[in-house]
Amino acid sequence: MLKNVEQTKNNIIQWIRDYFAKNLPDAYAVVGISGGKDSSVVAALCKEALGADRVVGVTMPNGVQPDIDDSHNVVKTLGIRHLEVNIHEITQAFAKTFKEAEGFAELTGKDGLVGESAINYPPRMRMSVLYAVAQSLPHGGLVANTCNASEDYVGYSTKFGDAAGDFSPLAHLTVEEVLQIGEYLDIPQHLVHKTPSDGLSGMSDEDKLGFTYAQLDSYIATGVCEDEAVKEKIDRLHKRNLHKIQLMPAYEKSDAE
Repeated sequence: MLKNVEQTKNNIIQWIRDYFAKNLPDAYAVVGISGGKDSSVVAALCKEALGADRVVGVTMPNGVQPDIDDSHNVVKTLGIRHLEVNIHEITQAFAKTFKEAEGFAELTGKDGLVGESAINYPPRMRMSVLYAVAQSLPHGGLVANTCNASEDYVGYSTKFGDAAGDFSPLAHLTVEEVLQIGEYLDIPQHLVHKTPSDGLSGMSDEDKLGFTYAQLDSYIATGVCEDEAVKEKIDRLHKRNLHKIQLMPAYEKSDAE
């Protein structure tokens, strides 16, 4: 839990300003707006840091998104620039390509993308959209990563999807701390406390993970979890998914080579 929420909020805002000043002083911050707490908080922090005119919120429904009004509400409340890119045709074409790919069924035993591969490719499409938008803007754009420390700890993200980005305001804040920051920002509070969901599996994040964020945040903070089964699962996910937040390993040749 944050000791001084307002101070942390102000520090993040200054950190964003410094990052842009050092890298692309006139660039836009490009934020994928899902309508959940993380993207809402990041968009609000970027607005405070850069001004509404330099933040572009991108909504990316996959066909019909039942809660798209939440995303639109964030954009309207913040008064930031906005565009909508519906990724339905892209994802349909991508899936069709694999169903028709010669040798795919024989190699994988699957008739197209199913399971985790089917869940993970839409987030990668969305990240491609965000970078396409960023590179199309006058003076360029930098893509915000909206993951938080709790999700990163157990790898609850898609590698090269929502796990990607150019700068990450929330990477060292747990879910509880993100909620604290959100309550200090000018964003709809019902969205700050909206039940988190990946919007892909049809389950809430906590149902899919098999434990609550409160349990996870407490374990991250103290190293103690009274539920041994939950502790073992968190440890297993953390170890298995560390590769998502670590730099790509690279072979280093020796001086003798």
